[in-house]
Amino acid sequence: MSNAPRDLLKEKLDQLQCHFTWGPQKETIDLDDMMYRLQDAMDLGVKYQAECHNQLAFVNCLQGNCEEAIQNLKEAEEILKENHKDEFQRKSIITYGNFAWVHYHMGQLAEAQSYLDKLEMICKPLTDGPRYTAMIPEVYGEKGWSLIRSSVQYYEEAKECFAKALEEDPDNTEWIMGYATVLFRLESFSGTPESRERSQSVKHLRRVLELDPGDSVAMVLLALKLQEFKQKKEANKLVEQALHKTPDFPYVLRYAAKFCRLEGDVEKAVGLLKRALKITPLSAFLHDQIAMCYKIRLDELIGNPRSRNPRNAAFKQKTELFNQCKYHLGKAFEHRPRSAIKSQLDFAGICVKNGEYSKAKEIYSNLEKLDDIRPENIQRICLQAGSFELHQRRSESDAIRLFLKGLKVEYESNERKWCHEKLKRWADRKLCRNPCDSKALGVKGFLYQLDGNKAKAIEYFEKALEFDSGNEEYLNALCELSLSIQEHNDA
Repeated sequence: MSNAPRDLLKEKLDQLQCHFTWGPQKETIDLDDMMYRLQDAMDLGVKYQAECHNQLAFVNCLQGNCEEAIQNLKEAEEILKENHKDEFQRKSIITYGNFAWVHYHMGQLAEAQSYLDKLEMICKPLTDGPRYTAMIPEVYGEKGWSLIRSSVQYYEEAKECFAKALEEDPDNTEWIMGYATVLFRLESFSGTPESRERSQSVKHLRRVLELDPGDSVAMVLLALKLQEFKQKKEANKLVEQALHKTPDFPYVLRYAAKFCRLEGDVEKAVGLLKRALKITPLSAFLHDQIAMCYKIRLDELIGNPRSRNPRNAAFKQKTELFNQCKYHLGKAFEHRPRSAIKSQLDFAGICVKNGEYSKAKEIYSNLEKLDDIRPENIQRICLQAGSFELHQRRSESDAIRLFLKGLKVEYESNERKWCHEKLKRWADRKLCRNPCDSKALGVKGFLYQLDGNKAKAIEYFEKALEFDSGNEEYLNALCELSLSIQEHNDA
């Protein structure tokens, strides 16, 4: 085997089901952020430790740390042997696939082939399909968890993986919990199909608790959903049960704290988060949640006239809250500049409240340069940065540019609706004062164009060109609209 060409071995490796053949790769995920979140998950004591070690091996290998990757895989193998004695072979398919790939990247072709041989022996009785893998629930399930941890852009695929795992093993709590988790997250994004049917995760979380009444994570996630649907009595009971069951489990503490914050009990929320932070001091999620609690206090204090007097205790308290918010938000995105968009926007928002406009501008500029991020995040950045340009910096041109950029992202979210509303209000206000304002007329034209009202769009672009005859943007828009109408008529 040592003399076999690498490309022949590579053909076999490409048939595997493991992290090296799934969607997320070096070009599509932030490896530093992934490393941080995997370590965070392991520190939090999540149930599925072997899966985390498997994925950590993949990230380490992509970063060139192959020896560390081998150690990660050995740890995953030991966990599987200890926790899944009867199902070890089925559970080890992905681990062995990763072993083969890491040895290949290390140039250890014989070792890579030895793992392919092991996989062939394991998979032969499980499938009539490929030699080196078997599409069984364990494979679909681990792929689902891996995709959830990779990036939000893979949530829909993760959902499909858990659904396939459940087709063959409908009462497996791990796959039901995975399916419920990805639904829970997708339901929180405006614009997703799941956001329009926000109770699907409730059904599956209840099923988890039917099969495993002691699952405290399922308890707090279900409580948050029931809180959303105003079923507060049951929700409160679930949070109490979860905290009694696992009082020092950071994963439960952080969701229980979120529940308390949304209920208005900020003091209790901060207490729970600080308890969790002692156990996992580097958790970005915990820092973000603490900052949100302090922001609630800060907003209450800003409305107090006494907080504007430097000699009053309220002023000092306000200053301290500003500092606490910025500290914890800074910690939340310190290692996650590409993925922690919300924390950075919140940090910029705090800077705006504190009059630190140059710092806010710097953050918005950096965020605007990011690419390959979720569409609603682009829209969120455009909406908040545009509002800052309009109201704080009085730069109408930059504000309009940002609102239009957010609106042109074809994703139906609340942020997109607000970009549309901001543009409409601005244009109507300008035209009320000056009916010949070409910029406002052009904006109205774009709004009608995006809304599908071609006749009105043409009317406004023609008016805009009366006062700005050489504007290429308006001319191009008119040309596009005219061609579209002509094609429709021809058809």
